Amino acid sequence: MRHPLIPLGALAGAALLATGCSTGPSPAAGRGHAAASSAAAGPVPAKVPAEVGANELGQVPVLMYHQLTENPASVYDRTPADFRAELERLARENYVPVTARDFQTGRIDIPAGTHPVVLTFDDSTNSQVRLGPDGTPAPDTAVAVLAETAKKYPAFKPVATFFVNADAFSATGSAKALAWLKEHGHEVANHTGRHENLRSLDRAGVGRAISAGQEAIEKAVPGTQVTSLALPFGAMPEPAGLAARGTGYRYDGVYLVGANPSVSPFAKAFTPGAIPRIRSAGHDDEDAEFGSSRWLDELAAGKSRYVSDGDPNTVAFPSALQYELSPAFAKRARPY
Repeated sequence: MRHPLIPLGALAGAALLATGCSTGPSPAAGRGHAAASSAAAGPVPAKVPAEVGANELGQVPVLMYHQLTENPASVYDRTPADFRAELERLARENYVPVTARDFQTGRIDIPAGTHPVVLTFDDSTNSQVRLGPDGTPAPDTAVAVLAETAKKYPAFKPVATFFVNADAFSATGSAKALAWLKEHGHEVANHTGRHENLRSLDRAGVGRAISAGQEAIEKAVPGTQVTSLALPFGAMPEPAGLAARGTGYRYDGVYLVGANPSVSPFAKAFTPGAIPRIRSAGHDDEDAEFGSSRWLDELAAGKSRYVSDGDPNTVAFPSALQYELSPAFAKRARPY
């Protein structure tokens, strides 16, 4: 089930208001940071922050995908060619995928001079994961295109987060598909049992909807630790805390529908209970101003995106940005 076409502000905004956030650019957007990206020169092996212009308080794009199809019927659909082109753009611009699980907990282990990107897939459609009789991904599925991109660009890690519903990936079967995702380094995460609008449910209904998704994953692949949730329709329950904590579930990150990059998980402004995502979209698509092509352009042109120092145990940034650092990461701080 795909999200209907709605004004991004109507649902994402309602979700964000529940947590005291806004749908506009994150607080770091547009600030004159001293850390310039090294994308044109490629990844730099050194771990001296100044050499790579490290800024681990910068913005991170969390991209949102749904269906891959040759005949898009919604702004949430993309063709396999569109998807392939976007991944190759990310690879050329020195983005390295990390899972939502690792992003939201600050376990970002990527080479110096590169930028993290979180690739997320909602609704567990067969266009994302469909395995052939031999267990290999079918052509033009999301996992197949990810693997092809990584083969062409070895620094591009073929990992993503799949927010699934019950009876995920029907053409393959939940157990087989989810086991394959785990075996290949992807994250399996919750999108509720039946894609319910949590804003429309009472407390008990919210708990049942989220728990149903959690239980479906645990039944399909026993032992799976589910630590991330994407809100169907971007609709936050009331109260908002029910999304992250309830009987039988506890999430480190809750993800919205859109429509701007996330601040760094090391920043004071980071809100793990309402993490914004960017809908994948071309420059000429409907609502393109909120889409990935526009935001990737802005991040490439500015100085506000996350640039790794290559050391996952430190948080490096220009010293002028010290005020943005969350006190929880003070011992890992590496200002320069």
